[in-house]
Amino acid sequence: PFLTILARYERLKSMGKYLLKRLGQSIIAILGITVVVFFILHLTGNPVELMVSPTTSKEEMEILSEEMGFNDPLPVQYVRFLKGALVGDFGTSYYYTAMSVVLERAPATLTLACAALLISVVLGIPAGIVAAVKRNSVSDAVIRVLALLGQCMPAFWLGIMLIMLFAVKLGWMPTGGAEDGLRSLILPAFTLGVFSAATICRLLRSNLIEVLGKEYIDVAKAKGLPKSKIIGKHALKNAMSSIITILGMQFASLLGGSVITEQVFAWPGVGRLVIQSITTSDFAVVECIVFLMAVIFVVINFIVDVLYCVINPRVRLQ
Repeated sequence: PFLTILARYERLKSMGKYLLKRLGQSIIAILGITVVVFFILHLTGNPVELMVSPTTSKEEMEILSEEMGFNDPLPVQYVRFLKGALVGDFGTSYYYTAMSVVLERAPATLTLACAALLISVVLGIPAGIVAAVKRNSVSDAVIRVLALLGQCMPAFWLGIMLIMLFAVKLGWMPTGGAEDGLRSLILPAFTLGVFSAATICRLLRSNLIEVLGKEYIDVAKAKGLPKSKIIGKHALKNAMSSIITILGMQFASLLGGSVITEQVFAWPGVGRLVIQSITTSDFAVVECIVFLMAVIFVVINFIVDVLYCVINPRVRLQ
């Protein structure tokens, strides 16, 4: 018992050091992202020029730039932005408060990302299992081709094709927007979830084939266990460990990758808002979105790392 307690203590100690290290890396990553985006945005020009009419004099533009702080050196502006970000104040854009409009659009993006993740799991996991169990069969070949196509097709092209088929030609779905509730969600969620489904399918197939070649699977077969029990209880459990990591990363990618899909389907989410804000050089909104997305992405990856260490104690903590 003493050795067991000591081993658990050492494991918890190592995990604590690992989590502190990952937390420090996460903070550095967030700061790095904000620095790059902030300076790139401010090097594109003075946004005041887009706020005023062409007849506005240079003196008036200079006064407005001074009032909004755009005449300050970029490092000073960045420190001011960072201080505000820490308390949730990203300033006021030309039309509204940055944080309020982002939070207003966030539920639509979260709904789309969750629906896309659900579709990717429903399609990807069963397809990966079938492809692995029926390796080198016709079913396996078809699934592999479909998975490859799913990873190769650009989201904007797939979205347009789905609109032309199901909305324009068949009239089953709306062409865009979110007014029709669930019917409006189906096409953008499928478009966004196809790539993730293909990724999950290919990874699960590879993992499951590797696990099915292990010695303990041969022992289970020799005992006469049903094939369904061998796959479900023994093989799939071990093959799914890395899928958990992928699911977390895919969800974060879906949140960030919804920009193109939201634009194609006119979905009223954060992705469409960031395109509109970049077009109008609305720095406050763009900085708010990038900061929040970076935090969400880093936090999700941090949680995934923790869960992976808890689920699989054999993982080395470095």
